[in-house]
Amino acid sequence: MSAPVNTFKQALIKGDRLIGCWSSFGEAITAEIMGTAGFDWLVIDGEHAPNDIRSIRDQLMALAASPTHPVVRVPVGDTALIKMVLDIGAQTILVPMVNSAEQAQELVRACRYPPDGLRGVGAGAARATGYGSFSDYIQTADEQICLLVQVENRAGMAALDNILKVEGVDGVFIGPADLSTDMGHQGNSAAPEVQATIADAIKRIKAAGKAPGILGTNDEASQAYMDMGAQFLAVGIDVMLLTQAARALAAKWKAK
Repeated sequence: MSAPVNTFKQALIKGDRLIGCWSSFGEAITAEIMGTAGFDWLVIDGEHAPNDIRSIRDQLMALAASPTHPVVRVPVGDTALIKMVLDIGAQTILVPMVNSAEQAQELVRACRYPPDGLRGVGAGAARATGYGSFSDYIQTADEQICLLVQVENRAGMAALDNILKVEGVDGVFIGPADLSTDMGHQGNSAAPEVQATIADAIKRIKAAGKAPGILGTNDEASQAYMDMGAQFLAVGIDVMLLTQAARALAAKWKAK
């Protein structure tokens, strides 16, 4: 039996627009709840959320029965960490702060088995292989892994065209908060200079045949990024959704 088909990757190849959300609680039950909401994809955030390899695994398990595709953001592009995340069953990896083509090439190698890569061959008893039930996993896994790299500062933008030439990079995700801060706007991604940079990057990513992605944390930003041509667009963060709804509800009834 071959590795499971990565439906998220196939949708990106077809050019479909995919709407997603961030999962930042670090808990399986909230990931399971978010999986019922109808999003195409959900980021299990290992960079800024309180996650470890076990909590990421548990959230993958919680989303297994959901049509929502899990995207795992690792905290850093470390080969050993990527190996662990792949072995627990992630098929789509998001790597922050990619600033060069050389770094992107190493990430591709980390996601592939030899001879094209350097992923350790030890998944026979891991969740990725259905605990050994996918007999042809090692022969077929590479094709089903989707690698998304984040470009989120001036160095990454300067290297973007070279990053886009790297075979095996399936999509480029722009980090508007980090980018705007690095550009001197302290997280103000709505600044005209930042918006122009994002629009230009999305255009270049699409022209290179890769999928452009981004996160909008309000309707105005999400609509702007959709209009720019973002293909995989996250439109919220679960923690923010809860805090905003809870504070609005409390304020509404305390004001009566």
